[in-house]
Amino acid sequence: QVQLVESGGGLVQAGGSLRLSCAASGRTERSYAMGWFRQAPGKGREFVAAISWSGGSTDYTDSVKDRFTISRDNAKNTVFLQMNSLKPEDTAVYYCAADRRDGGSNYTPRSRIEYDYWGQGTQVTVPS
Repeated sequence: QVQLVESGGGLVQAGGSLRLSCAASGRTERSYAMGWFRQAPGKGREFVAAISWSGGSTDYTDSVKDRFTISRDNAKNTVFLQMNSLKPEDTAVYYCAADRRDGGSNYTPRSRIEYDYWGQGTQVTVPS
């Protein structure tokens, strides 16, 4: 089992920045492909970004490209999501997730069903 704990959410004005962290514990003897998802009120959980276990490959949904950056520190079992130029439409609960499959060093899954472990989420609010 892997436990994931997100932090760093909050309220920020439009145009501002936040940095989310996701700390993994438990069976972390190897690194996993990691993803960030978000869920706005009344909507489904959507893919935001993913990073391969090596950190060498990343993937983003179009709406956050050039604004968000996913990164990881495998020595600390932590994944980050740097969010810049935040917009009201970024308001959501943000979840990190881990995929235990070994899909290769460039594996960056986008689908929710690919992920095996989820954190509890952290709220990001950008008032309009």
